[in-house]
Amino acid sequence: MIGINQIEIASIPVLEVVDVDQADVALPIVTYFHGFTSAKEHNLPLAYLLAESGFRVMLPDSKWHGARENGASSMKKQMAFFEIVMQNVVDLQQIREFLQQKGLIAEDNFGIAGTSMGGITTCAALTKYSWIKAAACLMGSPKLTTYAKTLINEVGKQMPLPISNAEIAKIMADLAQIDLSKQPETLQDRPLLFWHGDADPVVPFSHADSFYQDVSKQYKTKENIHFIREANRGHKVSRFAILETKKWFMQHLQA
Repeated sequence: MIGINQIEIASIPVLEVVDVDQADVALPIVTYFHGFTSAKEHNLPLAYLLAESGFRVMLPDSKWHGARENGASSMKKQMAFFEIVMQNVVDLQQIREFLQQKGLIAEDNFGIAGTSMGGITTCAALTKYSWIKAAACLMGSPKLTTYAKTLINEVGKQMPLPISNAEIAKIMADLAQIDLSKQPETLQDRPLLFWHGDADPVVPFSHADSFYQDVSKQYKTKENIHFIREANRGHKVSRFAILETKKWFMQHLQA
């Protein structure tokens, strides 16, 4: 039987999804980050499938989302989008340290995945943490600064930006430090799956596609990097993508 436990890790609300008979056993870990304006419980279908396959799945709420929303307005979330991504990267380390202290990570097999903003978080985290053993980016972007410039320009067309040019420059400099497209060597041949619908109107399909075309040439183990293009699919994860993500972690992260 699969259990869902509500826990708090360093003030981060997390759903832990795991087979109840293995709750106290060291297992391979998948931490899955939700998308913008979503929440941790929205990814329970995939978490259930992964837990059924022998993983411990950690579903955190991002800052100003879900149980951490704290009355944040839609505008506040939009303007803090990249701050949220950067906080997700910090949160990931805290989640791993919590599991390490409890001896719950089997053979240090720790994976990360996410949807949209969570996929962007996944790519960013790969630049920081060599202990991530496998990852999956679903309709996210590995081109963080490029995506940031696009969003800032779009907002600027609609209204005066509520932040100064100096603040924008600081944000871009911070994002460059975790922009996977600027430091692809940090992948170090680690397993990385991309899934993206080619009709996505929110996160450009071309970001992940072009990055994959370039970085796959650097991979020595070709089966460790894979791109799945789903034709005529918009900004919504399909059941096919969910099943392929489960398969990916079963292939690359099982203890």
